[in-house]
Amino acid sequence: MADMNQKNLRPGIPASLLAAVTLSSALLHAEVKPNPLFTDGAVLQRGQAVPIWGTAKDGEKVSVEFAGQKAETTAKGGKWSVSLKPLEAGGPFTMKISGENTVTVGNLLVGEVWVCSGQSNMEWKFKATAAADQDRADANYPKLRMFTVARTTSPLPLAKAKGSWVECSPQTVDGFSAVGYYFARDLHEKLGVPVGMISTSWGGTPAQAWTSAEGFGGHAELDGYAKVAKENLAKYATAAPEKPLGPGIPASLYNGMIEPLLPYAIKGAIWYQGESNAGKSKEYQTLFPAMIADWRAKWKQGDFPFYFVQIAPFKGQPAEIREAQFLTLSKSKNTAMVVTTDVGDANDIHPRRKRPVGERLALAARALVYGEKTEYSGPLYESMEAKGDKVALSFGHVGGGLVAEGGDLKGFTIAGADGQFVPAKAEIKGDQVLVSAEGVSEPKAVRYGWANVPDVNLFNKEGLPASPFRTDVE
Repeated sequence: MADMNQKNLRPGIPASLLAAVTLSSALLHAEVKPNPLFTDGAVLQRGQAVPIWGTAKDGEKVSVEFAGQKAETTAKGGKWSVSLKPLEAGGPFTMKISGENTVTVGNLLVGEVWVCSGQSNMEWKFKATAAADQDRADANYPKLRMFTVARTTSPLPLAKAKGSWVECSPQTVDGFSAVGYYFARDLHEKLGVPVGMISTSWGGTPAQAWTSAEGFGGHAELDGYAKVAKENLAKYATAAPEKPLGPGIPASLYNGMIEPLLPYAIKGAIWYQGESNAGKSKEYQTLFPAMIADWRAKWKQGDFPFYFVQIAPFKGQPAEIREAQFLTLSKSKNTAMVVTTDVGDANDIHPRRKRPVGERLALAARALVYGEKTEYSGPLYESMEAKGDKVALSFGHVGGGLVAEGGDLKGFTIAGADGQFVPAKAEIKGDQVLVSAEGVSEPKAVRYGWANVPDVNLFNKEGLPASPFRTDVE
């Protein structure tokens, strides 16, 4: 668990009187220090205001000089913060932070900054991927950096993240988030600018742990999580817990691994999680959009891009959790979803093929953020129309056209008024799929890939797989 020292807590969060007195004494002799995110090798976001912050003695005048700019402020309550005007991509640069002492931070770059977060499939290291031996020697990208946040739980919002910026090289890439690396590599090569990734993930963790105490508000079905998070906030305001909170506790990872990143300037976030919420898929339909909204509200950078991975096929993961992720696209603006039905492993919840996952996330970013004219998603179900004994299904993101990979379409089932689903025949007609089955004269509903491990093959011509779906959404 993170250090519960007051110096690592957000302003306004009380600790014991003794800790407060100790802090007050320490601050009388405090040196100017930047937040740990602003250390050698950091990447700053281009094209938008860039907050820089840290600690200093109360009342101390602090100046920050960077790339021809100078910003000044006065520390209050032991904290200081300035904002740099939008920067152009480039570097390396040096930042000078001055008060009664001077701190110099070197080898800084300006480019694109993304957060990568989630559970084990996002945390999964490059060294354990299918293409590691093939790709390692070429991983010489000094302008691609990653800050990996140390696993930290906390009942209270923390102010500092534990971690450091690391340049990408064949010697360091093994420790990078694999999905984060492949995402960043693709953007770096296509955009030609530095890319920084802030990796903050923890295997086996649910979305409620990544949501703040306030983020559950307005959703009656999430009141239980809000109650636990707020009780912990009150209970540990004056004393640290005897044992660290578990990483599944509501708000514990938000407090320890997201709050400390605020308000670092970012372009967006990528997310790979859902396995630990599969047992409550219906709830996830509310929880996941609530978490996205919570991050955006806390970051105060608008509805920044939030792109996520639909969990891969696995014998223990029901179709309903993929549906909850699919439905999030219509509930949360500025989102995109990567489908992984073709790169999963039925017997392993951690499929080793991470390169296509990262590259598909980057494809979405290139299309939606960076203006590349390209199809970025596989076909997504939009509507159905009954035509006699057939159902015509319409899709978005058909790209250059719908295709059946490797033969006839498979993975479709159909039901009549009795609600009994049977295997169906499906064929592509233009941008639609026609579905029918013997014995179903008046079809009412169709499902595609509705299984833990779906056997499916509907793609668009760009090679992106269609998302599983059902027309009878509950």
